[in-house]
Amino acid sequence: MAELRTEEEQIQALKSWWDENGKSLILGIVVALAAVLGWKGWQQQEAVKAENASILYQNLLDSVVGAIGPQQDEAKLATASHLSGQLKSEYESTAYANYAALIMARVAVEQSQLDKAVEELDWVLTHQPTESMYVLASMRKARVIADQGDASKAISIIDSIPTAGYDVSLNELKGDLYLSKGDRAKAKAAYESALNASAVGSRPLLEMKLNDLAAQES
Repeated sequence: MAELRTEEEQIQALKSWWDENGKSLILGIVVALAAVLGWKGWQQQEAVKAENASILYQNLLDSVVGAIGPQQDEAKLATASHLSGQLKSEYESTAYANYAALIMARVAVEQSQLDKAVEELDWVLTHQPTESMYVLASMRKARVIADQGDASKAISIIDSIPTAGYDVSLNELKGDLYLSKGDRAKAKAAYESALNASAVGSRPLLEMKLNDLAAQES
């Protein structure tokens, strides 16, 4: 009899617990399932977005091949421009959009549209590029600014890069920029800094630049 009462008490206690906690338990399970399904759905959506962006980017590359060089194709150039715009507007958060802007900056330089090139590079710099892409876009912008006749501004761009680990490339570019200004002493110092930060024998062109400066001084 005592056992039966105990079972009845246990059943009653279970019913009471369910009345108090059942709804919140079910709600918790529903929320957890929704979160899992939502995460999987987001992952699938991102995968589809990346695949579509990849296809557009490949088409952009194919168009650019015929858009620059001695055999310029205006139709392919227009296609490249359209695809780049589509990548930047519809897939702005992907790396493909940044790569598209970098490519179109190169196309603009080939066509002597330096203002357009700067605009494309600025787009990259303001759309959360990776560290390496930020440095690359900054260096290319500095070169374009120098081609526009403002080597001093170009050097200030290089000096403003807050990223360590690119000493060789940045100092070599600074050397080129100082040389374009006719400041051989600073160009030599920048080249030497770049050479000292590089592995022995890894930068033959840089060594050639230093040797040329030394020959001109003798």
